[in-house]
Amino acid sequence: MSAVEPIRADPDQRDPKARLSFGPIEHSIGFLLRIAQLTIFERTFAELQRRDVRFGEFTILLAIHENPGVRQGVIADVLKIKWSNMTKLVRSLEERGLVERFVPPHDRRSVELRLTRAGRGLVEAGAPLMQEADRRSLSMLSEAERAQLLTLLRKVSGWPPL
Repeated sequence: MSAVEPIRADPDQRDPKARLSFGPIEHSIGFLLRIAQLTIFERTFAELQRRDVRFGEFTILLAIHENPGVRQGVIADVLKIKWSNMTKLVRSLEERGLVERFVPPHDRRSVELRLTRAGRGLVEAGAPLMQEADRRSLSMLSEAERAQLLTLLRKVSGWPPL
């Protein structure tokens, strides 16, 4: 096995983080995706915290905003959320006056979701701020690199190209 070049997070070699090596895992796409995800979330959470909503909750609100009447099981499946956890998340959003649940008369086993006026307001105010925070968190990438990364991540996720 060849030697693995350690991650150099900081050119200042006095920083212990700059000398830290993770060996072969530094070449793992899954590992680097997770570190990148945490880095981006860290940079964008500030926008959500000011609105008293977590990232996962905001994602669900966005999905409902873009797809009024969507069933909560569909969102859960796409976002890889256990149905029991999704039920708790939706109940919390409902208790906070952001979401309304409806049981359609044609399918009493499903639950459709719609945003309340407060939920729509939160999404409409927060979405542009989140997009800007996302853009800032990837400012080290050129526009072409950002587009390529987005295309590749959508492909890996099994989502259609934009």
